[in-house]
Amino acid sequence: MTYFIVIYVICAIYMTLNFKYDLQMFQQNSYRFSRYWKWLRPRLGSSWRLVDVACLFLLMAPQLLDIRLSAFVVAVVSLTKIFLILRRKSKKPLVMTRRVWRLYSLTAALALGGGVAVGLCTAGHSVGIYSAPAVTVGYMMLVGILSWAVMLLAHMLLVPVEKAIQRGYINDARRILRSMPDLRVVGITGSYGKTSTKHYLTRILSEEFDVLMTPGSYNTPMGVVRTIREYLKPYNQIFVCEMGAKQKGDIKEICDIVHPEMGIVTAVGPMHLESFKTLENVCSTKFELVDALPSDGCAVINNDFAPCAERTVGNVPALRYGIVSTEGCDYVAADVRYTPDGTFFTVEGPDGFRLELETRLLGECNVSDILAAVIIALRLGVPAEKIRYAVASIEQVEHRLSIKKTPGGVTIIDDAFNSNPAGSRMAVDVLSHFRDGKRIIVTPGMIELGTEQHALNKAFGRHAGEKLDVVIVVGEHNRKAIVEGVNESGFNKENLHEVSDFNEAQQVLASILAPGDTVLYENDLPDTFK
Repeated sequence: MTYFIVIYVICAIYMTLNFKYDLQMFQQNSYRFSRYWKWLRPRLGSSWRLVDVACLFLLMAPQLLDIRLSAFVVAVVSLTKIFLILRRKSKKPLVMTRRVWRLYSLTAALALGGGVAVGLCTAGHSVGIYSAPAVTVGYMMLVGILSWAVMLLAHMLLVPVEKAIQRGYINDARRILRSMPDLRVVGITGSYGKTSTKHYLTRILSEEFDVLMTPGSYNTPMGVVRTIREYLKPYNQIFVCEMGAKQKGDIKEICDIVHPEMGIVTAVGPMHLESFKTLENVCSTKFELVDALPSDGCAVINNDFAPCAERTVGNVPALRYGIVSTEGCDYVAADVRYTPDGTFFTVEGPDGFRLELETRLLGECNVSDILAAVIIALRLGVPAEKIRYAVASIEQVEHRLSIKKTPGGVTIIDDAFNSNPAGSRMAVDVLSHFRDGKRIIVTPGMIELGTEQHALNKAFGRHAGEKLDVVIVVGEHNRKAIVEGVNESGFNKENLHEVSDFNEAQQVLASILAPGDTVLYENDLPDTFK
């Protein structure tokens, strides 16, 4: 009996730990069944689950092997998987929030409770040709195979609980905001550029005001609520709120909580098309911020993107800005010059307004994001000299076209966060200005572009092939499209490398890098796109 108790314990530990990966992927898919199922469906026949299927078959075929030996094999497999689970490293690990703890606990309770029930019901007698230990261990292997289903069952059971908890948090956040009637809220949204704009605006406004911004990627309704409940202080004067969206209504939900006075729309482009379906849906969702602004507020809109320029605004004064498409703009960035020390440009506005600025940041998108922040700062009365000082001291935002030098004389351009068509093209253009050595790009391409994914990654590959010296394509998700584009550019195929992961990419780099070379890391796909 002790022998099988040890087996049960090993299998129970494996069964419980196995849920961790399911939860991690469910979290990365925003706890949304449709997105999670789309990710899961092609992976149902993975080798990880097939090993459990083989163990289950061994247990259910007693004529092949004695149950004690079968259970021993299962225990060895389970111990091996426990070891692999504990050693597994992820780019974005499971964040153990209170919600995850609730979901994890209920999932484990359902699985272990079922195991105890099976063990008690079969104790001391067989079930047909199967012994009690075979049935109990077989149940645990079956749960390992269907771990995703057990987790989803727990999720469905917890839906009413989560909604009630979220309502309580939202109401508390609203109470806090009502207690601060003088707080001014600036919303920022866009297909890309919103995080950088948030940082730049906060830096500039901090010269004149006490400012709080949503930290990290807290740009969901509950992320904003958490920011208000945990970080907002009575002495804060301005709340800079980043607003993300993956489906229609997401921005409106945040606006209904924070009631922004001013808002910035940084861009409308083909991001998250798998959920939005059309660019029109992306545009209408981003402009939920503008639609929510009061008549005495202010909307700042980037006219460099056609959907933004074509969208009329009647409910609130709108200030439009641009660098490329300057017609109809209230503010433009003119005389943009890139140097080894950074970027110089002039903000030109109404009534002959001019403000010369310099920044250590590179790239047209950074100039555009700074321009949007400057407009809000001017609107809030920040003096020009304070704006100039703040812009000059803006630090690079990590993983967003940030540049550093290695001791070996290699320049690294880190643009690994959330690559998009406009940003990736601009990053390639920035790299193309480096002339001292080889210009190398390491990229897995772009994701969540719906039906346009192949075409946009192909165009990206073609542009990289035309501008750069070495292209390293990582992974299989976009490999075909990028390679097709690179080859169409007439690129030297000897300098095109196809690798399975970033570790292999590092090996290629180690063999070709020399002092003076520049490496651009463009995008870094999450674990859901391995």
